[in-house]
Amino acid sequence: MTTAQAPDSPIGQAAGSATVPRHIAIIMDGNGRWAAQRKLPRAAGHRAGAEAVRKVLQAAADHGIEVLTLYAFSSENWRRSKEEIADLTGLMRFYLERELKTIEKEGVRLKLIGDYAAFGRDLAGQLERAVERTKANSRLTLVVALNYGSQAEIAAAARDLATAAVAGTIDPSTIDEKAIGDRLETAGLPPLDLLIRTSGEVRLSNFLLWQAAYAELLFTDTLWPDFDERALADALSRYASRQRRFGGR
Repeated sequence: MTTAQAPDSPIGQAAGSATVPRHIAIIMDGNGRWAAQRKLPRAAGHRAGAEAVRKVLQAAADHGIEVLTLYAFSSENWRRSKEEIADLTGLMRFYLERELKTIEKEGVRLKLIGDYAAFGRDLAGQLERAVERTKANSRLTLVVALNYGSQAEIAAAARDLATAAVAGTIDPSTIDEKAIGDRLETAGLPPLDLLIRTSGEVRLSNFLLWQAAYAELLFTDTLWPDFDERALADALSRYASRQRRFGGR
């Protein structure tokens, strides 16, 4: 990674300040449309999307972002063709093999959320080894959501609480927002400040529904493969211009 500062970017300001979010999440949408516009196969769009991940990860680290969460594969994506799923899983393998040393060198910690075991023992093992190799890094945490669905995540937290209540280890009357948040897969991470969706779609698609309760939402027409350092700098500038009230007034 090398620093590539965009004009008027907030590099140098502290993450978590009034102008720089600590935790950004991105719904990376538009790979297929990007490829279709260029009369290329969808696989080419996914490859271009992987390059966008590299650029945005670098830019996020340069801006001092603490956590970047990427929606890589939703629990609904299994409805896609077998060929496209094979392309996506193959790309994950390739990205891990090509970028892991760079991620390690640049101080990025990898964290996974979602039921990634569904991708098979081989890929799951590769992912887990990458998590282990980067666990001591602290410059930026890259959270990758794989086979993730927010409703299932919340339901699992509710089941855990119900089981504990039946067992008598917790008092049901003490269950509050924190109790639920502590059982989500994002427990221990900073609160979500900014959620970005590319490609012009204006919905959350079952992504971080609980965590996004007070996050700023930003929808852009830019297709994910075209989302780069400058696009992230623009998103951060738009975030900095907003006044966050958290329901206070």
